[in-house]
Amino acid sequence: MSGAWQGLLHALQVAGSMTWQVTWSLILGFTLSAIVQAVVRRETITRLLGDDRPRTLALATGLGAASSSCSYAAVALARSLIRKGASFTAAMAFEIASTNLVIELGIILALLISWQFTLAEFVGGPIMIVLLAVGFRLFVRTRLIDAARQQADRGLAGSMEGHAAMDMSIKSDASLWRRLISRDGYTAVSGIFVMEWAAVIRDVVIGLLIAGAVGAWVPNTFWRHLFLTGHPLAAQLWGPLIGPVISMLSFVCSIGNVPLAAVLWNGGISFGGVISFIFADLIIIPILIIYRKYYGTKMMLALLGIFYATMVIAGYIVEFLFSGLGLVPAERAAKVTDAGVSWNYTTVLNIVFLLLAAALLVRFFRSGGGPMLRMMNGAPGEHREGPDNEHGQGHGPGHGERHGGGHQNSRIDHLGR
Repeated sequence: MSGAWQGLLHALQVAGSMTWQVTWSLILGFTLSAIVQAVVRRETITRLLGDDRPRTLALATGLGAASSSCSYAAVALARSLIRKGASFTAAMAFEIASTNLVIELGIILALLISWQFTLAEFVGGPIMIVLLAVGFRLFVRTRLIDAARQQADRGLAGSMEGHAAMDMSIKSDASLWRRLISRDGYTAVSGIFVMEWAAVIRDVVIGLLIAGAVGAWVPNTFWRHLFLTGHPLAAQLWGPLIGPVISMLSFVCSIGNVPLAAVLWNGGISFGGVISFIFADLIIIPILIIYRKYYGTKMMLALLGIFYATMVIAGYIVEFLFSGLGLVPAERAAKVTDAGVSWNYTTVLNIVFLLLAAALLVRFFRSGGGPMLRMMNGAPGEHREGPDNEHGQGHGPGHGERHGGGHQNSRIDHLGR
């Protein structure tokens, strides 16, 4: 076998090994997120985010963390909230939390790198949101926000618009537990689970392939020079500055970024540099283009500047706080090798959670969810037919499955409203 093919095979082995390590955690994270989203109604979120007071921003952070989304869907959802009356700052806080303060991201960080990074993510995220609020107060004028709202109301399509517009929560006044254990609850969870996976699968696969290629082909000497590993203080100062730049050029969302973050950590980037790198999924180049469509060029530049600054400062705070507390890992031993598959707890968990994923996938398609996948990238309001409404004869709440495929009170009943 030629050297080129051996190198390609090695890269694929590294990517495959990382995939096997994190499969169960991603399924667990998206299942828990789907359960939460099934009982939290979209209109409730909008109603609670009408200003930028500290209490409102705290609510935005919590609701965003519960509403796990890929970066593109989170950006589209934030625009939707703004158009419905949410505060611009609160919507941005929601956007940050829904991509960077989610359970699946925390689990995959712990599995691939170490638990300290999970803790740093959940410490650094709120810090970034506080810095964001301060930055908006100091540097963003009301007229710029008004202009951004006017641009948002034009409804120019970005990415994952259809997905962001779908409200698949359970439309019932029953107790929380009864809603979850009902047939409609099962259907809602399956729908949200599959749609979230469909939204992130491309970025996760690309992220794993990039990490595999970089881990296999780029020598550690390159990273040591880039990250100034021979100068400890300079490395601590440089890491949070260069981390977001690498993320911007990787074109991958936060969860897809974690495998590459593991490679960078092994290569010598600072602790805070890893955190700022992961936070920067919201300023990758494709998303900056979407910001320009949504809010105009001036607001796009304002978001780039404020987001970058807050990511860097949050990275510095995490770096020096965790260093002072002795929480920075002494070893750089992230799991980016082609260790292969063996009979251990990872294999057992993967089997269990793959069976769970299969059950949710079967429920999704049996309940008529297939057409929803074709609507994910459509413009809001472009499609109104739910699974029980292929001919435009939708049913209201309460019809359930007795209409032969109708379920979850017509899961796309609120699409585009």
